[in-house]
Order: sequence, then C-alpha cells, then structure tokens
Amino acid sequence: MSISSLSSSFSSLTLKPSNPNLHGNPTTLHSSFIPFYKIPIPKPLSLPQSHSSAPISATYEAGVGVMGTKLGMMSYFEPSGEVVPVTVVGFREGNIVTQVKTEATDGYSAVQVGYRRVRDRKLTKPEMGHLEKSGIIPLRHLQEFRLEKVDGFEPNQRLVFDELFKEGDLVDVSGTTIGKGFQGGIKRHNFKRGLMTHGSKSHRQLGSIGAGTTPGRVYKGKKMPGRMGGTKTKIRKLKIVKIDNELRIVMIKGALPGKPGNLLRITPAKIVGVNIPKN
Repeated sequence: MSISSLSSSFSSLTLKPSNPNLHGNPTTLHSSFIPFYKIPIPKPLSLPQSHSSAPISATYEAGVGVMGTKLGMMSYFEPSGEVVPVTVVGFREGNIVTQVKTEATDGYSAVQVGYRRVRDRKLTKPEMGHLEKSGIIPLRHLQEFRLEKVDGFEPNQRLVFDELFKEGDLVDVSGTTIGKGFQGGIKRHNFKRGLMTHGSKSHRQLGSIGAGTTPGRVYKGKKMPGRMGGTKTKIRKLKIVKIDNELRIVMIKGALPGKPGNLLRITPAKIVGVNIPKN
C-alpha cells in the first residue's frame, strides 16, 4: 500500500463521540463535566482481622509474685558445711491484691498487687480512691503480674510468700541497680588500660572511636564513657535458700540489684518446657 492511499484512507476517517449529547453542544459539555477533585476515590480493601490471635507467652509471668525490700547480704552455712552467699529480703506490710483485671473488663488478665503501707497524706486522691474502692489500706507501690488465668484471686486478698514459693525454688528478681554516676570506659565497659610507663600517653583514655574520612562519624551504640547504673534490671533463676516466717525474711542465693532498702520484684522463674511452651 502506497503513502497516498494511506493518507486518503485517514482523511476519510471520522471520529464520532461516544455520547451524542456532547457533540456540538457546549452547554451540555459544561454541565456534564466533573472536576478531578470531585471524582470519588475507591476505598482500599479491608482484610478481615482475626480476633483469635494466640497470646505471646513471653509477656506473661509464670505465676503471681510479691514485692520485698532488700536488707543486705550475708553468708549462709548449709547443713553440709558449704558457705553460700545470700541476699536477705524482708517484707513490710502489704502484698495485697488491689485489683483483678480480666479480658471482659480491661482486655487482658492481670493481678495488681500493692506493697508497703504508708500514711494517707503520702498518696494522691486518685490513688486513695482506687484503694478505698476495695477497702484496702494505703499502699505505696502498685505492680501488675500479667497471667493467662486469674482464677482464685480477689481484691483485698493477702499474698503469703511461703504459700507461693518453697525452699529450693528458682525465682526471677528485678529491681533498680545502684547509680554510679558518670564513669569512664574502664569502669563502665571493663576496658583495658594502656601502659603506665615507657612514654605512654594513653593510660585510661578511651582510644580510637572510629575512622576519619569513612564513615566520618561515630557509630551509634559505641561503648563510651557515660552514666552508669540506675537502670532497671532482672536477674533470672536464683535459688531460694531459706524462708524464715518468724523474721519475715527470705534468703536468695547470689546478689540482687540495688542497695539495702531497694524495692524488689520476685516472680517464679520462667523455664522453657516447664512453665513456658517450647514454641
């Protein structure tokens, strides 16, 4: 086919509008015109959400726990003559269930426990109202123990340590460590010091902290001098050596966080395959 025949065929081709009312009628064209900002935007597809999601076992405690006060450390002699370093934990008035939370009322299951009785003027009016709702004495500390089931717990129920734990049980103890202020790299991160002789000019300095041109900066998380201690920590799987109901104390093997007088949170130890599923 030649170029002249193609041009003649295109010249004879006429375009017809899809809507006959719009042809040759500018008024109709203006009335049926829709601006782009008025065009409805289709809504995104919403996927069905599953409400039966399995709970994450790591967020749950292995059982309800108690709060105590660190008294200090001492040496305990086993009947066999072995010397065991222990931390003595005492219990003031408290460890009372102040609230029981369920899936129906709060969306999750937990037991709130109060510890250490104080005067009324030491608490705010909202705190006093929360405790007076269940007829509970004024308590300084309130903490929650999230459980899968809260059957058998009720407000104003007193928790006794020897009923929850036995000698030989393993517990997890959490508390606030002793604050040591601003410290250098040797004390804070156990760095080695430089030579003290032979012209060394780097005794306790940090040393090189990175390259110059590349990357030209210090990476985040670099171990450097800074504030040490004063943070919350948890020590796991500590053994209960002795429970003395007369003195209202318990001896736990090893060192616990904080100084004497520090608040401690004692819970049953999480052991995979025993009270936590392997998956």
